[in-house]
Amino acid sequence: MTDDANPWKTLQIREVFDNPWIRVTAEDVIKPGGSPGTYGKVSFKNLACGIVPVADNGDTWLVGQYRYTLGSYSWEIPMGGVPQGEDPLAGAQRELREETGLTARNWQPLLHCHVSNSITDEAGIAFLAEELTEGEPDFDDGEDIQIRRLPFKDALHMVMQGEITDLLSMAAVFKLAALKPNLAQ
Repeated sequence: MTDDANPWKTLQIREVFDNPWIRVTAEDVIKPGGSPGTYGKVSFKNLACGIVPVADNGDTWLVGQYRYTLGSYSWEIPMGGVPQGEDPLAGAQRELREETGLTARNWQPLLHCHVSNSITDEAGIAFLAEELTEGEPDFDDGEDIQIRRLPFKDALHMVMQGEITDLLSMAAVFKLAALKPNLAQ
């Protein structure tokens, strides 16, 4: 049984931190059981947007970069943030072009998800991009990206082996493998 009624009562919201990417609040609440509490919430100012580009021969592209927050290198699907008010598809097209130089004629929504929904309202989307044309990437100032073209089945293998740990990348690769099992063979 699902009940969409909110069992939490918000008493006060205090902003703790704000920058161009996130806003952190401390929220005084009455918990569902009736006791008082404080809930910390991280609100993202961009929609996380990933793209799985697939060539006619079944190849895909991954991007690799050092992730400051993790303190390690990460292989991922091409992705970036789509600011509030921007069309998600336009943002996906921009991010794919910036990070890989690729443009696509065929775009299909792949998934919508929430990331770590116990402390953040961050949402993510992913698209499948096909009928690709190669070009030159245009990295942002904060990006030092390596581009890797490989068979989609190899990207799926990297997810299965724990070599790709980014949640949006994992979900998008798994979803595409389920929708198009021939790519995974």
